Amino acid sequence: MNVFQLFTQGDGVSKVVTLLLLAMSVSSWVVILWKSWLLHRASGDVARSTAAFWQAASVDEARQNVETFDREDLVVPLIVATKMEATGTLAAAGDRSQQLTRRLRDALHAVLHKLQFGQVLLATVGATAPFVGLLGTVWGIYHALIGISNAGQITIDKISGPVGEALIMTAAGLAVAIPAVLAYNVLGRRIGRIEADLEGFARDLRELLAGQPAAASRDD
Repeated sequence: MNVFQLFTQGDGVSKVVTLLLLAMSVSSWVVILWKSWLLHRASGDVARSTAAFWQAASVDEARQNVETFDREDLVVPLIVATKMEATGTLAAAGDRSQQLTRRLRDALHAVLHKLQFGQVLLATVGATAPFVGLLGTVWGIYHALIGISNAGQITIDKISGPVGEALIMTAAGLAVAIPAVLAYNVLGRRIGRIEADLEGFARDLRELLAGQPAAASRDD
């Protein structure tokens, strides 16, 4: 009996559990592949952009070097955030150092939110998929025992088949959860390294620009 036959012969609860595990597996693998590509690109972008910034002869030249890169580069929003313009809102309140801190913090939070996107889904799938599979197993065993009791005669072949089919749900739950947990840990470590690089760059950038004349942080 194949998986398709198990699905078609199951009742409503079994089908819902199967579809839920399938949806969890597909969504987690989409996130895994997408975030693997994103973090691989982000690692290179951060290293390239910070090197281009610090190798420039002046702040204006450094900004121009970085802003020529792709707008998806994670360092670009930090550079753009340092272009402070006089406004009449509370965002412009405080001295130059306070404004830089506020703008860089907001830009950094937006970048880090992008890096963290999808981690909650992986953690949720990794934590709940085994229990979803266990629910399918318990429900399948319950129906198998009901069927055996109605048959009136208990034999090994009548027990092993239905119970074995029900236990497939447990294996399916683990098959969904294990990649999600591994990906969450591996991707989390990569995110942590990129976050540390961005936070260090933002701190160095603030210290550099806080000592610059006000005209150095505005567009010509």
